[in-house]
Amino acid sequence: MENQSEDLEANQDDLYEHHHFVASSGQEPLRVDKFLMNFIENATRNKIQQAAKDGGVFVNDIPVKSNYKVKPNDVVRVLFAHPPYEQLLTPENIPLDIVYEDDVLLVVNKPAGMVVHPGHGNYSGTLINALIYHFDNLPNNSSDRPGLVHRIDKDTSGLLVVAKTEAAMTHLAKQFFKKTSQREYIAIVWGNVDEDEGTIEGNIGRHPKNRLQNTVFFDDEADKGKPAVTHYKVIERLGYVTLVSCKLETGRTHQIRVHMKYIGHTLFNDERYGGERILKGTSFTKYKQFVDNCFKILPRQALHAKTLGFVHPVTNEHVHFEAPVPTDMEQCIEKWKGYAKNQLLDE
Repeated sequence: MENQSEDLEANQDDLYEHHHFVASSGQEPLRVDKFLMNFIENATRNKIQQAAKDGGVFVNDIPVKSNYKVKPNDVVRVLFAHPPYEQLLTPENIPLDIVYEDDVLLVVNKPAGMVVHPGHGNYSGTLINALIYHFDNLPNNSSDRPGLVHRIDKDTSGLLVVAKTEAAMTHLAKQFFKKTSQREYIAIVWGNVDEDEGTIEGNIGRHPKNRLQNTVFFDDEADKGKPAVTHYKVIERLGYVTLVSCKLETGRTHQIRVHMKYIGHTLFNDERYGGERILKGTSFTKYKQFVDNCFKILPRQALHAKTLGFVHPVTNEHVHFEAPVPTDMEQCIEKWKGYAKNQLLDE
């Protein structure tokens, strides 16, 4: 067995790293296959166990079996003989909804369901696959992703700016880093939001028990997350849900989804954060059927990146773009408006 470990260690240089995780300082002893299940989206335990059997799971640079118990601060890596699929970009003839385009940038309206860049479980059909088909020589960002200045989640619709030159990439990335770009999102959230407007502040980082979620960290644990600020304003109160506008001061992963859940108003039909359950309302069967119909109309989290503003890298003028709320979300809003109206009439 020792010889086998030495052979595997010697071959690490020939392998490609697909995943890299560091166990927290408070990590309870946990089998490495179960540990990785919490980290890797769409992974099955059989695949992880097979990877370990093939010598592809390493802890602190030593290959381990599936039953290895992960301890605090362990460095867990998954390596394979082939490069990560997300690095093997293939141009795909996917239509793009281009809101604006010039020589140095374009603004696209991404539909819900489209992944922005390839990643585990999503190796094709992404926005980047479409971009490299339609445009040559897009500049890479710091993560080697062509054209991407920022991103939005797969099931969030709305606006993204894409850089077509190195200079535009640098200029735009600096604006997002310095938080001078303007982004407004429209969301349907569970519950009747108390205040007409407010600001949510709280560091956002990976959830310690569910690595597919992010969460808010405060006080002694604040260093586990990154600063995040969301400004919200009520657009319309619709009984058991509220239509809100959210403006981002920072751009953390899942920021609006995490912050709104933190104040008790999870996004409507946000499956990852529990919004696919009926969180507010009655126990009547008729109401449950109504909500289920809304879920069918809007089979995703109710979030749309409606506006985007920034300084143009060449003209230095402020530019502003808007994308209308998509049909699925608009239909869901109209159904809730009808429900709220009927509730008032019943009263």
